[in-house]
Amino acid sequence: MVEPKRAVRAYWDDRPCGEGLTRAPRGSHEYFAAIEEAKNELEPYVHSFAGFTAARGLDVLEIGCGVGTDTVRFARSGANVTAIDLSETAVALTAERLSDEGLEAEVREADAESLPFPDGRFDLVYSWGVLHHTPDTARAIHEVQRVLRPSGEARVMLYNSRSFFAAGVWARGMFRSRRAMSPAVALATGLESPGTKAYTRNEIRALFARFLAVEIATVPTPYDHRVAGPLARALRGLGWNHLVRARP
Repeated sequence: MVEPKRAVRAYWDDRPCGEGLTRAPRGSHEYFAAIEEAKNELEPYVHSFAGFTAARGLDVLEIGCGVGTDTVRFARSGANVTAIDLSETAVALTAERLSDEGLEAEVREADAESLPFPDGRFDLVYSWGVLHHTPDTARAIHEVQRVLRPSGEARVMLYNSRSFFAAGVWARGMFRSRRAMSPAVALATGLESPGTKAYTRNEIRALFARFLAVEIATVPTPYDHRVAGPLARALRGLGWNHLVRARP
C-alpha cells in the first residue's frame, strides 16, 4: 500500500466517519443510533438518492461503509449487500452494527481502486462521500463501472469544489497558515483525511466519461448554511455535495 493510501487508512482507523456526532461509547447500540439520527438531520436527501427502500433483492456494493449507517439501511430493505472499506476499524464497526440489528451482509476490507469482484457483479454500486479520499479517484470510478451490470447504476456523492463550504475551508486554511494557498491545497491539508479532493461538475463528467448516462444534482448542506446563511438555499449549485447517478 503506497504512503498516501496508508495515511488515508490511518486517519479513518482513528476517526470513524460520523463518530464526532456522538459521545456514546464506540460500538454501543447508542453510538450507532445517535450517528444515524444525526445523519438523518444533516443529510435527509441521502434516502431518496440511495433508494434504500427500493433495493430489495438487488445486489448492492457499498464502497466505504464507515460505521455501517447506510449498510444497515440497505440490509433492512432486503438488499443483498456487500460493504467494503479501506479501514479495519470501519469494517469491524459495520459488522458490529449489523449484528446489533440481527442483519446480514458481507463486510470486508478492500481497496476502491482494485475491487476484489468480477466484472458485472452488482446491480447498484453506492458510495457516499468516499471516493474523493482515495488517491486515484479516476481509477476507483473505472472500477465502479467494471463491477456494474449493464443494467445497473452507480450512485456516488462527491464534494463540490465550487461551494460555500469549500470557500470557507480555503479561507480558514489561509488564516491559520498566514500564507496564500490554492483551494485544492486547503482541502487536501485541512479537511478530513490527507489528500481530500473536491470537483467541479465538468470534472465529474470527465471522471465518469466512460459511462453512457450521467446525472449530477448539487445540494447545499448544513455546512454551507453555516458559511453563507440563506444564500446557500438560494444558490443550490454552490452546495457542498454533488449527487452523481451514472449508468454504464
